[in-house]
Amino acid sequence: MLVTYNTKQVYNGHELYPSQVTTKPRVEIQGGDMRTFFTLVMTDPDVPGPSDPYLREHLHWIVTDIPGTTDATFGREVVNYEIPRPNIGIHRFVFVLFKQKRRQTVNPPPSRDRFSTRGFAADNDLGPPVAAVYFNAQRETAARRR
Repeated sequence: MLVTYNTKQVYNGHELYPSQVTTKPRVEIQGGDMRTFFTLVMTDPDVPGPSDPYLREHLHWIVTDIPGTTDATFGREVVNYEIPRPNIGIHRFVFVLFKQKRRQTVNPPPSRDRFSTRGFAADNDLGPPVAAVYFNAQRETAARRR
């Protein structure tokens, strides 16, 4: 899986500014074939802050039925992209890719808050993840956004 915001590729642990991630990224699936389908989940596991993430995961995006060897634009957006807006500390924003057992209807979660990637995968019979990548982001100062 290759995740790119404009020209910035996402690498584990690299920092991106919230102003760089305002539009949904290009997510390319580099495995499988056109008969293999994938589900993409993007979450923030550090809500409200990394030192005390008692709200755990906040859901930012879900795309299902992405054919192998294509990108997420060919899938079905179940939960639309929400711009990362960390308030306290440095947050991780995680992309997890699951291989689907078949083309399927995925039930959207009732809320973006207190989301569980593991629970979502179990509820929709997705199995273990096949790829994952994350970036770090923190609140930008007004001077940085100019």
